[in-house]
Amino acid sequence: MALINLIYVSSGTQLFSQADLLVLLERSRRNNESVGITGMLLYRDGNFIQALEGEEQAVSTTHARIAKDPRHNHLITLSTIAIEQRTFADWSMGFRNLDSAELRSVPGYNEFMNEDWRGRQMCETPDRALKLLRLFRKGMR
Repeated sequence: MALINLIYVSSGTQLFSQADLLVLLERSRRNNESVGITGMLLYRDGNFIQALEGEEQAVSTTHARIAKDPRHNHLITLSTIAIEQRTFADWSMGFRNLDSAELRSVPGYNEFMNEDWRGRQMCETPDRALKLLRLFRKGMR
């Protein structure tokens, strides 16, 4: 049973409200649990970054479904790597909305999240995306 970690970024075709995000999260958790996928989803200013991890076939099928979802466009796969163990093993889908004004007031808030996730720097160094997601996981325990 080969495990992979796939990270992608995409833009929403419209901004998601808090209610839209909750519906998306609920549906994603249900779908992911049914096929053994774990991961994390971050949202900011209409943009998503997501890590999916699990068996290669399940992750590939889920990623293909997301790519066809009309709520997304400009989907860019940053990395797909084989893994021995999951980073988000206990999470059917961790989530954080980074549009929150209260988040910006947290000590240690960093403007890194204001970078263009689809920008050249993120695409040329996809390990930055995994490091970012791991930092969020560690901070959310």
